[in-house]
Amino acid sequence: MHRFRLNPKVSVSIVFVAALFMSIMDGTIVTVALPSLGKQFHMAGTSINIVMVVYIVSLSVIIPVSGWMGDRWGTKQVFLSALALFSLASALCGLAWNIETLVAFRALQGLAGGALLPVGTAILYRTFPPSERIRLSSILMIPTVLAPATGPVIGGFFVDQLSWRWIFYVNIPFGIAATIFGLLYLQEHRQAADEHFDLPGFVLAGVGLALTMYALSEGASFGWTSPSILSSAIIGLLLLAAFVIVELRTPTPMIDLRLFGNHIFRTCTLVGLFGSAGFLGVLFVAPLYLQEGRGISALLSGLTTFPESIGVVASMQIVSRLYGRIGPRRLTIGGLLWATGMMVFMCFVDGNTSLWLIRILLFLMGGGMAYMFLSMQTAAFATITPAQMGRATAVYNVLWQLGSALGIAVMSTVLSIVGLSRPGMQGIPVPNLSAYRIAFAVAAVLVLIGVSITHQVRDKDAEATMRREISGQEELSEVPMPVL
Repeated sequence: MHRFRLNPKVSVSIVFVAALFMSIMDGTIVTVALPSLGKQFHMAGTSINIVMVVYIVSLSVIIPVSGWMGDRWGTKQVFLSALALFSLASALCGLAWNIETLVAFRALQGLAGGALLPVGTAILYRTFPPSERIRLSSILMIPTVLAPATGPVIGGFFVDQLSWRWIFYVNIPFGIAATIFGLLYLQEHRQAADEHFDLPGFVLAGVGLALTMYALSEGASFGWTSPSILSSAIIGLLLLAAFVIVELRTPTPMIDLRLFGNHIFRTCTLVGLFGSAGFLGVLFVAPLYLQEGRGISALLSGLTTFPESIGVVASMQIVSRLYGRIGPRRLTIGGLLWATGMMVFMCFVDGNTSLWLIRILLFLMGGGMAYMFLSMQTAAFATITPAQMGRATAVYNVLWQLGSALGIAVMSTVLSIVGLSRPGMQGIPVPNLSAYRIAFAVAAVLVLIGVSITHQVRDKDAEATMRREISGQEELSEVPMPVL
C-alpha cells in the first residue's frame, strides 16, 4: 500500500505554520488570562507575571542550542519532538492545581517552544532555494504576525466565556494533528556534525540570555535599580560578553558569531531587531490603552488590535511582487517610514478616539511593517550556506526574541515612569492617557533606528533572492505567492 506523496515544500509549510502559530500565539493568549490566573491562585499585583517570565526565560535557554540539536539529531526528529512536548506541556498547564505546578509546566512549554522556531526555520530554508525565499518569507510571516494578534481575541473569548484553562487546552488538537502530519510527510535532514557539544557556550549563552531576558521582562515591574533586576542584568551581560569571547576562540562554536561578519545577514538582523521592538511595543501598549485607559473588555480590545495582522497579510501580496524589482533596501525604508507615520498618529489618541479609527491606523501600520518583515527576513539568509543554516536561524531568532523583549521593556519603563494614572476630581485617580501617547512616540523612535540601519543594506548582496529560475535561467521578476 503506497502512502500519498506530498510536495516537500507544501508539507514543510503546513507543519511549520501550524506549529509556529500555536507556539507564538501562546505568548499573547496567556497575557489576557493573567488577571484570572491571579484570582485563581491568590496572587496580587504583578507577581502573577511569573507565568509569562518563566516561559520567556526557558525559551531563551534552549534557542542557542537548537541549531546544534537539529544538525546533530536531525531537524525532523528535533522539531517534532519539540512539537509533541509543547502539546503535552500545554495539557499539563491546563491541569495545573497550584501556581508552583503551573510555573513548572510553563517552563517545560518554553523549552519546547524555544526549539520550534529556529529548527522549523532551518527546515524551510533548506527546502526552498534562494530564488524562492520571498515566497518562504511569506510563509514565515503567517504565524509570526497573525499569532500575536489572534491571541488576545481567542484568549479574551475563553476567559470571558469558559475558563483560563482553555487557553492551554486549545493547543492540544493542533499540536497532535501537526505532529502526526509531520511524522508522515516531513523529510529528515542531518548536517554533518562530528564536533563535540560546546558546553561552555551553552552554559554562558543559556544563563546569560535567561538573566538578561528576566531583567528586561521584569525591570519595569520591580524597578530597574532593585537588587534582583540590577544583579540579573549585570551578571547576564557579563556572561554574554564572556560567551562572545569564548565562542570566537572555539573552532566549532554552538552559535557561530562569525556569521555577523556577513554584511547582509548582520544588517538585516539588526533592522529586524529594532523594527520588531517598535512594532511589538505598540502591540503591547495598545491593549493596555484600550483596557486600562478606555475600560473596554479584553475581547473587544483583541478585536480592535487584530486589524494590524490583516494589514500585514494584505501587504505581503504586494511586497512579494515588488521585491525582485525594487530590492529589500528601498522597500524596507518605505515600509518603516509609513509605519512610523501611523505610530505618530497614535500619539494623538484620547479617551474619545473612535475604535474604528484605531483599527484603521493599526491596519495601515501592519501594512507598512510587512515591507520590513518580508524583505529583511528574505535578504538576511541570501548568502547563508545550507551548512550554516541551522546556526544562522538560531542567531536570527535569538535577536528576534531580544527585539521583542526590548520593545516590551522600553514600553513598560515609559509607562512606569510617566504613570498610568493621575489625580482626578476630588483626588480620585483617573487614567493618564498621556503615558500611552508617549509610549507610542518612543515606539516610533525605535522603528526610525531601524530605518537608519537599513541604509547600510546592499541590494546586490541579496541578488540570489531577487531572481527566479525559468528553464534553467535566472530572471529578475515578480515572485508569486505560495498556494497552501
